[in-house]
Amino acid sequence: MKAFDVHAQTILQSILSSRRDVRGHHFIDRAISDDVLKEILEAAISAPSVGFSQPWRFVIVKDIAKREKIYNEFARENAKAKEIFRDSELYPSLKLEGIKESPLNIAVLYQKPAQAVLGQTTQKKMGEYSVVCAIQNLWLMARAHNIGVGWVSILRPKKVKKILGIGDEYKLIGYLTMGYVSEFLDEPELLKLGWESKKSVDEVVQWV
Repeated sequence: MKAFDVHAQTILQSILSSRRDVRGHHFIDRAISDDVLKEILEAAISAPSVGFSQPWRFVIVKDIAKREKIYNEFARENAKAKEIFRDSELYPSLKLEGIKESPLNIAVLYQKPAQAVLGQTTQKKMGEYSVVCAIQNLWLMARAHNIGVGWVSILRPKKVKKILGIGDEYKLIGYLTMGYVSEFLDEPELLKLGWESKKSVDEVVQWV
């Protein structure tokens, strides 16, 4: 069994603490090579999956016309969100996506099972959670390559699937933007802007 030393632990902690949700105003015009993209996707599919089901699928979106349609869908939904947060002076100034600015987008899908899956007979969403683990792996490996990732959640999954021609056998779990960036902020952007404060370990851990 492979063992890791303090140096490896320190590097991993540095990658974890340096991960950021990157917005469009930080992406730069630099292509991601096929080799680097493959390494990032290999990290994604190394994620744990309940019942070793490996239910993830990745759609790499480079087509400008499709991305324009997805951006328009974002704009419609974001207009609704602005109304929800109309009492916030900060929300209208937030840059919440990088759909058109990033070199590529990735739609991360969950493939619905055709039969019972080991470990998922009681908690039906465990397969979807496995896909989220894959997204986290992808995000961290991208950061290790000094590549930024943003997760665009202000989108209606059914609309995105229709634009991309994705069938009903798949569920959209995440829509990601990815690319090299001008900088990685020293702390999360929403923390920096004062949208929320950072919770400590003591605030989120309970002993029973």
